[in-house]
Amino acid sequence: MQRTLAVLAVAALAGGLATTPATQAAVARPSARTIDTYLAEAWESTGVPGFSAVVTHHDRVVHAAGYGHDAEGNPVTEHTPMRVASLSKSFTATAVLTLVDDGRVKLDEPVATYLPEFRMADDRAGRITVRQLLNQTSGLSDTGVDITSAEEATSLREYVAALSDGTLAADPGTRWEYCNVNYELAARVVEVAGRQPFGDYLREHVFTPLGMSRSAVDVADVVPAEGHISLFGLWWARQEPEQFLDNGGAGGVITTADDLGRWLVSQNGHGTSILAPGSLAESHRPVTDAAYAMGWGTQRIGDDDLLVHSGNLFTYTAVQAVDPETGRGFAVLVNGAGLYDDAYEVLAGLVELSRGGNPEIPGGDRQVVELVLGLLALAAVVLGVLGVLRARRWAAARAAGNRWWLGARLVGVSVPLVMFAAYPDLASVLMNGRTVTWEQLMYFALPLTVLLALSGAASAATLVARAAALRSVGSVR
Repeated sequence: MQRTLAVLAVAALAGGLATTPATQAAVARPSARTIDTYLAEAWESTGVPGFSAVVTHHDRVVHAAGYGHDAEGNPVTEHTPMRVASLSKSFTATAVLTLVDDGRVKLDEPVATYLPEFRMADDRAGRITVRQLLNQTSGLSDTGVDITSAEEATSLREYVAALSDGTLAADPGTRWEYCNVNYELAARVVEVAGRQPFGDYLREHVFTPLGMSRSAVDVADVVPAEGHISLFGLWWARQEPEQFLDNGGAGGVITTADDLGRWLVSQNGHGTSILAPGSLAESHRPVTDAAYAMGWGTQRIGDDDLLVHSGNLFTYTAVQAVDPETGRGFAVLVNGAGLYDDAYEVLAGLVELSRGGNPEIPGGDRQVVELVLGLLALAAVVLGVLGVLRARRWAAARAAGNRWWLGARLVGVSVPLVMFAAYPDLASVLMNGRTVTWEQLMYFALPLTVLLALSGAASAATLVARAAALRSVGSVR
């Protein structure tokens, strides 16, 4: 279940953005047809509803296309808008850095300088700088704030206000921890310092200059294709949780593969420049052991360190990467989300292909994982039925004196029920302390949720049947 519940963004740069001519000459350059063949086979193999992908090289788009279909049966193309979840953070960081280049924001100035309304029940919050927000070293954590209340906010101003009772998990600048609050605060800084709504600022200062005409953070401007979730290998369209339909900086961007091609070219230092060279380099410079930069972080794919960021918004998955050695860029957008990250596997193959390799066609792993979970769910139902049917036999054996052994078996039967009750907390542990709700677990984690629910129900039914059987045996005696 690689990259399952974690769905965390990690990624990107260890070095410059250009290579020497000799290095470039040594790198194989797959043709658009080769890339298209690989992607078409990958779509067939992964079984996702649809995805789009783009590959760039320095200042040009080598290949951009879509595969599969949307929820209405229309073909997915490179122009199909999709939510890209946490890929949004790189756009938010860029928006902040345009304000830095204009002299309206300073990275090492406290956030409260720009947001006087930013207050927390922790004096240390006043020391959080803009840089620490973008590097995710602010000390903010899901464990210290009421994430559920914050996500119910209808504006970034309300979101900031919802943090007032929160505390920090560490002193600012001392520890890296992935937390969406950092980028919602950064988006609010853009609004205040840029003197216009966050979405308008992104459109005017990032999307439009790059020619990203089908990108936005508001469904009033660009309507994304509906996403999907998977249950035991079967996909169906589903609206994402209402609280994630926002215009925020942590995961609000809607875009297309075609538009991301222009973005990746710019991130490689080519095409239209919306940042000063120093600011672009700063956005890619990793800090701390986590090697996270500003909406990017260092990640090894194959034998190389790349700029990478992935995203999961419950009904969509996406991943983008820039190869600093070859000047290539990659992005994959999937209109579905499951326990297995197919988008990442497809992108990893593209990276290998760009290096002259012959990648295996990804796919099958998600289906295998979900098939196993489905079989386990079926087994849980069978065991639950058997547990109910054999309850009287169990009670009779206990009455006959096998109390210790049968009592231990009773405890064992209780385990699935306890696990289901603790499921959100267990998922939170797997996600390094990030807040996980029951509603969220009914989306991309649905196969696991159904398995645990059926196991818990079987456990409860067996316990109730045994309790009733014990009373029955006792009354007979």
